[in-house]
Amino acid sequence: MVGIMFVCLGNICRSPAGEGMLKHLVEGCDSSLELHVESCGIGDWHVGQLPDSRMRKAALERGITLTSRAQVFKIDHFNEFDYILAADHEVLNDLYHYARSPEEKSKVHLMTAFSSSYRDQKVPDPYYGGVSDFDLVLDMLEDSCEGLLQYIKQHL
Repeated sequence: MVGIMFVCLGNICRSPAGEGMLKHLVEGCDSSLELHVESCGIGDWHVGQLPDSRMRKAALERGITLTSRAQVFKIDHFNEFDYILAADHEVLNDLYHYARSPEEKSKVHLMTAFSSSYRDQKVPDPYYGGVSDFDLVLDMLEDSCEGLLQYIKQHL
């Protein structure tokens, strides 16, 4: 089983959308690929809350239901997950700071690291934006998750 953790600031927009998108893509294909997918935030402001209602609405329009509850990143996640995907460079730097070894650092990537169209770009935080900002995040995550799935399948 391959473990994947999506990480953003508060775990109410970008990371739960990444989690939901990846689960949706895996469900939509006839794959025997076994994944454990979660999301979390660097900050604990929203622990226990559902994703932002605007992100849930934008995702639902694509057939994706976001039901995870916000949780905060824990150092133990380095032991539990194979890929730890950061929404932006600030989160990426925080995760590198938390990593205690080169092996743990090697698990950390930007969410777009495997994207064909948005490679190594930050996923912008849509929280203070409009509908188009949430749609852009979902577009970026869909492309990135498709690339991640291809990468994992090739390296199993």
